[in-house]
Amino acid sequence: MKRLLLLALLLASLPLAARDLPYPASADAHVALQQALARAKGNHLPVLVFFGANWCEDCRALARSLALPANAGLMAQSFNVVKVNVGNFNRNLDIDHQYGDPIGNGIPAAVLLSPSGRTLYSTRAGELSNARRMSASGVHDFFEQARARAERAH
Repeated sequence: MKRLLLLALLLASLPLAARDLPYPASADAHVALQQALARAKGNHLPVLVFFGANWCEDCRALARSLALPANAGLMAQSFNVVKVNVGNFNRNLDIDHQYGDPIGNGIPAAVLLSPSGRTLYSTRAGELSNARRMSASGVHDFFEQARARAERAH
């Protein structure tokens, strides 16, 4: 009986663990990107495209930091966010190439697009590739600067 209870608890926890991954394997990045661009035309907020993978410790660290209240508020109020899962650098590479290969110097990487889809900024130098060493305030400052850049370009 105890074994059945433990198995039931384990199975019940699996969907939660999958939901907690920052880059869901089943997500269609192409559809998500098109939806974000459509939202951007309506709400006039820039699109922030994150490239990463669930195996990447820095990607998970960035996702945890972005989930903190101050950072989550900035993301929700300032950007239409899209996550692109690059797997083992073998998934969604067409999207990466479309925006100038921001993952070339590591993940996580990000691209900031205007509401019309024009590239405003890309982390081509690996600026986020050691996100696990960035403080929550450092992450906030980085994306606050991205928000300001988008406002100046608009």
